[in-house]
Amino acid sequence: MSAVEPFCQLFGVNPKRFSREESIFIEIDLFVRIYERLKEYFSETYKNHNFINLNKEVKNMELEKNLIKIIINDITSTENYTLQGIANYANIHLDIVSDLAAGLNTKPLAIYFRRIIELHRLVRPELYGMLAQKIISEYESFCNIHKK
Repeated sequence: MSAVEPFCQLFGVNPKRFSREESIFIEIDLFVRIYERLKEYFSETYKNHNFINLNKEVKNMELEKNLIKIIINDITSTENYTLQGIANYANIHLDIVSDLAAGLNTKPLAIYFRRIIELHRLVRPELYGMLAQKIISEYESFCNIHKK
């Protein structure tokens, strides 16, 4: 199932109405929105950590640099997956996952980031439900503004 389909279902829209290109653009937009909401969530969750007490611009850069590490640590904290399990699920070499988890690699390939987000979504469905509601509200606000 593409990332677009669950959102289409929430809006009562048939995802087959979109062309392949439109679906790709919608998926990219959703990914960016989810990424931003995850940064907000973890910024709030880890507000007492040292890198969060910096000025807003530096804080955002540090959070972006550490986001994949934070997400991997959040996955392992559920005790559903080890680093080896993440590597197996995401089809990523264990050394790469270990480097990401340790913060040694802060710029993973997009496909790795996407696969890890997919796994995170599986182990934290309540978080993604909350994020989806925020994103739906954004879309509804956007649509209401442009209807006028």
